[in-house]
Amino acid sequence: MGLEYPLIDVNNISESENRLGAELKLAISEDEGSSTIAHHMTLKPGLETLHHQSDNCTEILVCISGKGKVTIGSKDIDIRTGHSIHLPVKTPFKLKNETDSPVEFVGFCINAGSLENLAFSEAREISDSVLSDELVIHWDNVNPENMKKNDGWHINDFRLPFGNHTNSSTTLFRALFFPGAVHKKHSHQNCEEIYYIISGHGLAGAGPDRVEVTAGQFHYIPAGVEHWLYNLSETDPIHVVGVYINAGSVEETGYIYHGDVTPKDIKSRTILDD
Repeated sequence: MGLEYPLIDVNNISESENRLGAELKLAISEDEGSSTIAHHMTLKPGLETLHHQSDNCTEILVCISGKGKVTIGSKDIDIRTGHSIHLPVKTPFKLKNETDSPVEFVGFCINAGSLENLAFSEAREISDSVLSDELVIHWDNVNPENMKKNDGWHINDFRLPFGNHTNSSTTLFRALFFPGAVHKKHSHQNCEEIYYIISGHGLAGAGPDRVEVTAGQFHYIPAGVEHWLYNLSETDPIHVVGVYINAGSVEETGYIYHGDVTPKDIKSRTILDD
């Protein structure tokens, strides 16, 4: 039977050829029907990426493990797990790992459905222009949103590092679902969504799909598709980051609440293809 909406585990995909100097795994792209690339990147100890830029898209990166540095223009900034990086079109940057452990990132190349569409180029002329404080933000320094439970938001901690409030036309969210927590059935009529499971074990619904999700998986949700997420663990939270593509706020997504996740939903599982 298989899933109607793509759920991609980074452990099951091969490294993509690239000039960056990092291990890059392309998880979601136009091949899955997405307008936007979603990728997982690992920077090994002692390495740094090429100083580069994307001439055709905005990039959003989230450090999900480790410590490193990002150089934006000519300015170095220390980063660690939880730092989010907003890179507008034609912003030169590089990443560096000076530690003994890998640094991991998830990234979203907004409105670039393929690597060819990035218009990737080496940054040869590095500007000394002033860096906006809004380009690098740690999620601990972002206030939790007060979402309405009556609209299905039974999430314990929901934060928006990037959006209209930081001059980003795409919203980046970070969410924690404690045991038993659920984001009930809903859809975003005006935008696609891609989310990544950093840790935890849950059950995701998307249209007719009912599938268990774990760390290392990207889920692509097209505009208008009913979806939800439920924490199956009795002890551990689900930790998620994701984007509302080309929507600078939750309101701009065209959010519609569809109702409860039922006991039947929680018992159901889509039979996956071998």
